[in-house]
Amino acid sequence: MQIGVETSKAVDQRRVFVVDEDEITRAALQFMLHDEIETHELATPEEAYEKGTGWLVPHVILLGVSLLQTRGDGLIAEMKAKFPDVRILIVTDKASEAVAVGGLKAGAHGAVVKPLTLEAVRKKVDTVLGRGGAAPLVQLTVMK
Repeated sequence: MQIGVETSKAVDQRRVFVVDEDEITRAALQFMLHDEIETHELATPEEAYEKGTGWLVPHVILLGVSLLQTRGDGLIAEMKAKFPDVRILIVTDKASEAVAVGGLKAGAHGAVVKPLTLEAVRKKVDTVLGRGGAAPLVQLTVMK
């Protein structure tokens, strides 16, 4: 366990699926979160559906905006149908904010805007899980 990790969060028994086509983003998010929450990296929604069965159902999905660009906003409803209690955060950059807004309108719970920082990512995940360390869920310039 690393310095600065809250033990109560590390033993929380909740899990995050990082679903993104970009291997570097997946690895970075997994690295940022793995000390405080069980985190799994998956390249496609289909991998998430296959892995998220039985006791391994995700509580949060960090969804790469590129998947929304290629599959459309219907992906949000599809994920919510597979995992009814999941909270979805869209991982986006400023150039793709309009796509992220479409995902939010389709039912995603928030967005994490790149560049990613350890503190910002952990606060967003804590917020959607209802844990301490709350942060605003949406900080997109398009929403202003």
